[in-house]
Amino acid sequence: MSPDETHHGKTSAKLVYMANQIATFFKTQPANEAVQGVATHINKFWEPRMRRQFFEIIDNGNSGLDPLVLEAATLIHRPQPAQQD
Repeated sequence: MSPDETHHGKTSAKLVYMANQIATFFKTQPANEAVQGVATHINKFWEPRMRRQFFEIIDNGNSGLDPLVLEAATLIHRPQPAQQD
């Protein structure tokens, strides 16, 4: 495994952990507000690079993301693909 693959795996694990923490916080609210709360938080505070990787995690399946996060993903803004030079 290359250093980049190791770093990417650690970053992915950290994003999953962070997203699941956000979901845990919002689970105390009514379901519709919880979904919106997770999406709003990620849209507001996660930079495009983080959201891009978040969607890569979802697109690759078996994400480990909380079901609330997966439900909120439909409301999270998917950034444009990264520019390749």
